[in-house]
Amino acid sequence: APDIPVIDQAYSKLSNSITVEWRAVPGATNYMLTAEDGDSFVETMVKNSPGTVTGLKPATLYRITVRSVNSGGKSQPSPFRKVKTALAAPILSVHSLSCDSIAVSWKAVHMAAGFSVSLMRSDGLGRMLKQNTTNTSLVFTNLDPGTLYTIKAYAWNANGMPGDDFTYNQRTSPNAPVDVKLAFNSGALRAVVSWMPTEGALTYSVTVSSGLLKLRCNTSSASCMVPSLQCSSEYYVSVTAHNDAGSSEPSEAVSLKTIPCAPVNISIEEDEPGHLLVSWSTVSLGHYYVVFVKSDDGLEVHCNTSSTQCHFQSDCGYTYFISVFAYNKAGQSPLGDVFNYTTAPCCPSDFRAVFTSSDTVRVTWAAVRGADLYETRAAGGSGVMLCRDTATACTLSALQCSTPYNITVYSFSEARGSNTSCAPQYVATAPCSPEIKNISKEGLSVISVQWQPNNEEATYVVTARGEAGLWHCTSTTNSCTLMDLPCGSAFSVSAIARSPAGQSLPSYSIPLETAPCCPNDMILTQVTQSVTNISWSVGRGAQTYVTTLESPKGQAKCHTLQTYCLLGCITCGTNYTVSLRAISETGLTSSCTYQGYSSSACCPSGVKLYRLSNNGIRVFWRASDETMSYNADLHGSKGNFSCTPSSGLSHCDITKIPCGDVYTVLVAPVTDKGPKLTFCPKKIYSVTCSGSSVGMVIYRGKSNAKHI
Repeated sequence: APDIPVIDQAYSKLSNSITVEWRAVPGATNYMLTAEDGDSFVETMVKNSPGTVTGLKPATLYRITVRSVNSGGKSQPSPFRKVKTALAAPILSVHSLSCDSIAVSWKAVHMAAGFSVSLMRSDGLGRMLKQNTTNTSLVFTNLDPGTLYTIKAYAWNANGMPGDDFTYNQRTSPNAPVDVKLAFNSGALRAVVSWMPTEGALTYSVTVSSGLLKLRCNTSSASCMVPSLQCSSEYYVSVTAHNDAGSSEPSEAVSLKTIPCAPVNISIEEDEPGHLLVSWSTVSLGHYYVVFVKSDDGLEVHCNTSSTQCHFQSDCGYTYFISVFAYNKAGQSPLGDVFNYTTAPCCPSDFRAVFTSSDTVRVTWAAVRGADLYETRAAGGSGVMLCRDTATACTLSALQCSTPYNITVYSFSEARGSNTSCAPQYVATAPCSPEIKNISKEGLSVISVQWQPNNEEATYVVTARGEAGLWHCTSTTNSCTLMDLPCGSAFSVSAIARSPAGQSLPSYSIPLETAPCCPNDMILTQVTQSVTNISWSVGRGAQTYVTTLESPKGQAKCHTLQTYCLLGCITCGTNYTVSLRAISETGLTSSCTYQGYSSSACCPSGVKLYRLSNNGIRVFWRASDETMSYNADLHGSKGNFSCTPSSGLSHCDITKIPCGDVYTVLVAPVTDKGPKLTFCPKKIYSVTCSGSSVGMVIYRGKSNAKHI
């Protein structure tokens, strides 16, 4: 182990530590410092001298020893030294009592005999103030307002040894702001307050007071805007500066007088025609008044006075807009109520009455000044009709037709009533609408229309309107005739009356339908011996058709929606008369006649084939009419053959007909016109061969074949 070290000196500069100095010991690598106060001890390992023991109690007596240390161990403790730690620093409580003073206080410090407190501007300017005291508080005065000061304090013991010091920065409160100025905005009723910046001030508060009313404004700049001021009021304005140390005294109050309020109790009177008197009540803080009178044509006049009334000239039919302002040095009062005064209106001019129908007249006129409402009065007929409107036009409806009226337009204003001296204008209404009493047919395309005449000196026009076009007739009596109306057409018939006063409304329309048209074309085709097909073109206006074929032997009839039909029970070889009735949807009928029709001759019966020599065939039949000529046709796979006998005969021969074939035989009457008749009965015969030239004829009908 190393040798025991020797302490040269031990001392305390801080209240929580003691510093020790000793001579170095050869071979020692570390040193252990020990501080004991009887109740506890603190050890600290250091490399070399000097060394400091920390974590000690202030103003406490300690025994200090040192041991040298190396790898071999520790030496014995050195002879001890007694050392007392320094006094603790006083903990300061500091505040600014005013803009030029700072108060400092602290709690008592153990073992302290006295205290030293020093104060100096933190920016280093000026001199330092220092006071020694045995008390625990003191006050520094005559300081600079709004200035930051650094304060340092420490305690000393009975031997005069100083303890730890304590430093604190404190600012003095600011001085009251000066050079307060006001800028008043009369239009917005607000003021901008400004002042010279105060040293050390962080914020400012502006107080604007008037009686019990107080307005405040806070800011960090050197100006502030105070809104919502009242008119006709006097305010006192002061400014206070603030910082973290406190507030200054308020600045000297500055007086602010606002603009006067708008005048009230305004009255307008027309003391005599053409003269207006405007009066009002006195306004607080108002020095003089200006009255503006503007007419609705844009012309404006004004009156400047220190009294409370003004006189103006006026004209009839005008609306005047009147406003009154009060003035003082602060400016013009706000705009108060704008009053209007309307003088009695004049009579409407440029009067016009135009009939839009037989019972409606539209009246127009030029606008007049001051008129809020117009009344149109129509006197005539059975009474008086009124129309009130704000527009310069009025429509009088439901007037009696064919009646004279006196129409007058009066102008009104809510303030002054009406002008009743306006002259009337005479007008007459258009004729009354005629009433159609009867429509009768005078002929195939001639219609007579009758109505009830209800006008004097009127001309009546009757119109038939339909898809086919327009037809007119005119009369001054109670009837007229429509000519050349087309068949199969629907019309709407109405009538109007005309006179110098105008044209009436049309009468109620009466429907009119002409009889349907007869079809132009008809075709008859015989389908079988007893059935004929009839077809025809469309008849305009027709819905159904009845077609009739009639002869002394009987009648065939067909009723159909189509343009064709089949007629049965037709007698062959008979002359028929042809007729057709076209019927409309409402039952109107047109009877149509056409050229006569002759049915075809009757077909022969008992048709038979006989074999002749030389490969010939004789066709035999029983004729229905001995005067009729017939034709026989044979159709087979080996050829077609025909023969026609002389008139009056009932057979004919066909030579060189091939045997061994089946033939279809048709015998039909021969007509003078048209194609051959194909509807006569057909029979099938088989012509067989026997040897080289002899065969037999076999009938092949619906039954089995047989030899003839």
